[in-house]
Parts: sequence; structure tokens; C-alpha cells
Amino acid sequence: MKRNRLIRPTETNRFLTEKKKSRPLKKLSFLALGGVCITSIVLATSKPADKGLDSQVIALPGSSAEIQQLESTVIPLPQQQQSSTENLDVELENTIVEPAADDLALLEQNQIDQILVNETPDSPKDNASLLLDWHEQKVKSGDNLTKIFSRVGLNARDVYNVTQSDGDIKTLLNLKPGQIVQFGLKQHEDGSNSLEQIKLSINEVKTLLVTANEAGYSAETETREIETREQVAVGYIESSLFEAGLLAGLSDELIMELAYIFGWDIDFALDLRQGDSFKLIYEENFIDGKKFEDGDILAAEFTNRGKTFRAVRFTDDKDNSHYFAPNGDSMRKAFSRTPVHFSRISSKFNPNRLHPVLKTSRPHRGVDYAAATGTPIMATGDGKVSFLGTKGGYGRTVVLSHGGKYTTLYAHMSRYKKGLKSGHRVKQGQVIGYIGSSGLATGPHLHYEFRVNGVHRNPLTVPLPHAKPLADKYMTEFQQQATPLLAELDKLHDSQLAYTD
Repeated sequence: MKRNRLIRPTETNRFLTEKKKSRPLKKLSFLALGGVCITSIVLATSKPADKGLDSQVIALPGSSAEIQQLESTVIPLPQQQQSSTENLDVELENTIVEPAADDLALLEQNQIDQILVNETPDSPKDNASLLLDWHEQKVKSGDNLTKIFSRVGLNARDVYNVTQSDGDIKTLLNLKPGQIVQFGLKQHEDGSNSLEQIKLSINEVKTLLVTANEAGYSAETETREIETREQVAVGYIESSLFEAGLLAGLSDELIMELAYIFGWDIDFALDLRQGDSFKLIYEENFIDGKKFEDGDILAAEFTNRGKTFRAVRFTDDKDNSHYFAPNGDSMRKAFSRTPVHFSRISSKFNPNRLHPVLKTSRPHRGVDYAAATGTPIMATGDGKVSFLGTKGGYGRTVVLSHGGKYTTLYAHMSRYKKGLKSGHRVKQGQVIGYIGSSGLATGPHLHYEFRVNGVHRNPLTVPLPHAKPLADKYMTEFQQQATPLLAELDKLHDSQLAYTD
């Protein structure tokens, strides 16, 4: 068997020079690389070349037709250099083949291009998803997965495979009208499509991703990074808390939360006076530098009729968050004073009131809150629905029982909270119905009664039982969180005084 004979590097360089005139520079770079490879092979072996061979086949990297043709090219060797392999070995050991500068630059670019091509299958899924054919579907009333999948050309088998995904896909199985589902399809040469990925936006922060893999599909929830920033606000009451809150730059939600925090101590429908003030430190949440929602109120202060109330938010080790006074007393009471925010009192508790419809003297054993029809009515305390239905002149009525000793009544509703039934338990602040004028009523309002052991008491003045204070085991941690927040409220107060002066 004949053995291939080696080519001297000098001959290779001569060959490259001749070919450079007729071949593109890119091919020349591969030839230069071939010369380097041959030199490395020779230096690594100790076997002498066979004198009987007069040609050598050069193997070059690449798969194009032109390069394959080049690989089979036989290059003759000069006869005078076939006599001494020992001299050849010495020459090769002392010879370094260096490609020209422009050849080297092109070679490096080819290597980079090849690396990019090889890395494409392993690119991140976000880059891979750009290569898919994406389709969006808006969930309609009465839709299910089968209907939605069919609209993008997928079948029941695809639905089944997705439902068997490794991971939590409850949000995908419980779609709501208006949600957007995105399907990433891969097109094949035969014209068919395969489902590679599903994207479902759960909210502005979380997105469900269902991705195809060798075993089927896997599901994961991606959470975008949220940046939280602290913000402060100061307001002065001129006519109402709502108007003052808007002027201070607060959203409707923050104003409602502020009223909820202090609603056990201040009746915002009755107690507010011009000149009352509030201050608060709250959070704003940002994604990619853009605000998308208000966060929690961290600390707040409200001055009403010269009396100042302060509250600090604290979250315990069970992830329960409540507001506490600086000494650890709960801002919550067992009952709140008002069942309706931002309403006005149209009739107070009066044992000798003249009934506006019957025109007879009849005790008014509750408080009437006038507000627009449809205004939410909230339970003033934790309790159980003991009555729900029409009750004579009260119209649509809900009665709550609070531990047996206390009961509250809510009358003249336009409708009940959907799903609320007798025997259900409700939480303080939970919506139980909406203001209306059912029964004997001259206009939309809520008639609210408070009873202690069956006896009517004035809801505006009755002493309310306190909720439990902060547990002793949390006091040290609470003080560590509260101290800097209260100090910041003090500074805010000082800066406002300076501004006013």
C-alpha cells in the first residue's frame, strides 16, 4: 500500500501564491489554514515519509463543492527534494507558516461566523422564539382551550399534550374573557406546523411560558423584576378627603387605603373639618423604569380636630400585614365607624324623628348615609350573614351577627354582593351590597344600625371594642421598622412648616 508523501511548507506557500490570482480570498484563507495543519501533523510524528510516493492530498476544512474539489487536487513535488526525508524533517521543524494579514483577518471572521452558526440551536429561548411564527388569540366568552387552539390551526392532540405539561398551568386552564394567549408555531418544509411555545400574561409582572421539549411540554412562570421607590405626600382638608387626596397627587386607591387605616378613629363623613391634614409615606412600583401601580402605605399621619393619629404598616412571619400605632396598638377596631366611604350623613340616630314618608313620629334607630346608587357597602366588622332578603320598609337588607353580642343591619340596598348568601362569613371591609332606595326610602342611601345584646345603640358614639395589639414577640422588630419611618414623617412635617413660612 502506498503512503502519502508530505508537502514542504515552502511548496505550499508557492501554491497559495499562484492560486491567489484566480481564487477568491476566502478560499486562500482555507489553504493557509491547511498549511498550518500539515506542519503541525509532521511535527507530531516520528515516522519518515515514503520515498516512493510523489503526490499528497491536502484535507481542508469546509463542506462546499469547491473546497471538496480542492481536497482531491494532487500537487506534484519536485524530484530534487525527494532524496532526504531527514533534511525535510529538520526544515519543517524550523519553518513557521504565517498567512498574510488580510488572509488572517478573513480567516478569523470565518471562524466567528462558524461559531455563531454552531451556537444557534443552543441560543436562549427568547432569541429562539423570534424565529417562530407567532399568533395571538383573545379569549372570548364561552371559549375553551380546544376552541382557541383550533383557531390557530392546532388540534385536540395538541391540547392534550399541553395539558400534560410538567409544571403549573392552572392559569391556562382557567382563562378569562379578554386575556391574550400567544402561540409560537414552527413551520416545517412539508407545510405543517408544530406548537413550540405558549405565552400567557397573568399580570404586568408574571407571564406563563409553556415550552416544547423532548419529553413533551414544560411550564414555568416568569416574573419581571420590580423596582420599588418610596414617595411622600402631604394634604390639607378644604372640603373633603377625596379632593385633598387628588390635589396631593394620590390615586383613588391610595385615598381609599388612607381612609381605611384611620376609619376606626375618624368618621370621614362627619368628623372632617377644614384645616385637617394628612401625611404619608408610600411605595410606587416600576418595571423597566415605568410606574405601573401604587404600592403599600408604609406609614401615615392624620390630624383631625387637633388630634393626631399615626400608623405604621407591619408584616408578621405569617405574611399578615396590619397597621399599628407607634406603641403597638392595632389601628383596627372590632368595628369601623362607617360602612360607606365618602358619603354624607343625611339622618342621624334620633329616637323622636318624624318619618319622611309616613309623616309620623317614629324613632330613627340608625344612621342614614346618602350616596349615589351602586356605591359599595362594606361590613363594619367580621361576622356571619344571619339574614339576607327583603325586610318590610327596610327593603333589601343584610343583617350580620358578630360573635353573638353585636349585630349590624344594612338596609335599602339596590342589590346584594354577587354570591353572598345567608350563613356566609364575611370580613371587615368586605363589600356586602350596594346603595339603593328599596323599601320606604325617598332617595338612594344606606340605613345602618348597630345593636348590642339586641339593643339599638348610636353607631356614631357607641364605644367600639379594640382589636388585639401587636404580639410581644414582634415588638422589637416593629420598633426597628417604625423608628426611621416616623422620623421621616417628622422631617416631612418640618419641611412643610418651613415651606409654609
